[in-house]
Amino acid sequence: MPNTRPTWIELDLRAAAHNMRRLRQIAGVPAMAVVKANAYGHDAPLLARTFLEHGATRLAVATLGEAHTLREAGITAPIMILGYVPAWQAAEAVALRLTCAVYDLELAHALARAASNHDWRVPVHINVDTGMSRLGLYHADPVQLTADVVAFIRALHALPTLHVEGLFTHFATADEADLSYAHTQLARFARVLAAITAAGVRPPVIHAANSAATLRLPAARFDLVRPGIACYGLHPSSDTPLPPDFQPVLTLASEIAQVKLVAAGTPASYGCTWVASRPSLLVTLPLGYADGLRRTAAWREVLLCGQRAPIVGRVCMDYVIVDATDVVSPQPLRCGDPVVLIGSQYDPHTGTLKQISAEEVAGWLGTINYEVTSMLMARIPRVAS
Repeated sequence: MPNTRPTWIELDLRAAAHNMRRLRQIAGVPAMAVVKANAYGHDAPLLARTFLEHGATRLAVATLGEAHTLREAGITAPIMILGYVPAWQAAEAVALRLTCAVYDLELAHALARAASNHDWRVPVHINVDTGMSRLGLYHADPVQLTADVVAFIRALHALPTLHVEGLFTHFATADEADLSYAHTQLARFARVLAAITAAGVRPPVIHAANSAATLRLPAARFDLVRPGIACYGLHPSSDTPLPPDFQPVLTLASEIAQVKLVAAGTPASYGCTWVASRPSLLVTLPLGYADGLRRTAAWREVLLCGQRAPIVGRVCMDYVIVDATDVVSPQPLRCGDPVVLIGSQYDPHTGTLKQISAEEVAGWLGTINYEVTSMLMARIPRVAS
């Protein structure tokens, strides 16, 4: 993966491999690694291969297009589309040998019709809404929900070209300090499982655990876990930190495009919203909001010579300006010097390693680490290490 730009994302595949092995060790059951949204902004084909080589048995994505990208990259492992698949995509989903989540008969019938043109049965996993209120079979009455799920499975069994392989749900609060609602969802799911087991229609693969539930709810691990954010060494939440040996995979880096000394009173960037209060050393970096840096609720700092330096003025489409006046450097800063926006950098002045984490950036932006990495645009080259 050659670097084609002076701004890049470095991916530590050894860290990714370690995280995946640890998740398998913790779960004690097979893992379906979630690589949706370009592997949370990393690189889906590259991370998918790494996860499969180090313990994952399946992959999960959100859309058919994401699955298509993996198949084009030569990945033959089972891939599940966790999200909505419109009926008009059924034929392509079958042709790509994908596993689809189903919760209505329209898609099920479309998949069954498409499968009649092939010599394999299409695996489907039934999505049961136990309290997320997003997708899945739902009924406010838990007794009626169990009856509906049993009836739905039987209706799928009547379609001989489908293979009812799995049944799953998704937690809304497994990453929060208070797990009471997660336990409520787990109890609802257990009621469904008891009903389908008694009816003799329980599918062979039951799953519910996202990253947080994999770490915190052993009872939710069932036959398979679905780790996502934890695979990349990112904390599910502040209430659900990763074990200390997990390692972040992604580093966002750039280099200085220009260095200039400006006089007090000199403005910087569009709108002149920042004005130097003293003679200042400004450096320009070649990345901006077209790369995923927010313009509002702006990115605050970078690491330069292992020291924090503030971004000043408005983030431009392709550039940001950094005030490097207080950076202590063994030699004058110059064009090409490396800068880190997410990740670690050595500070030769103190002899220590400094870090800006995705979690810290999320705090600046008023969001979560999932969004910070997922919003990093495709025009930033990804480089494996």
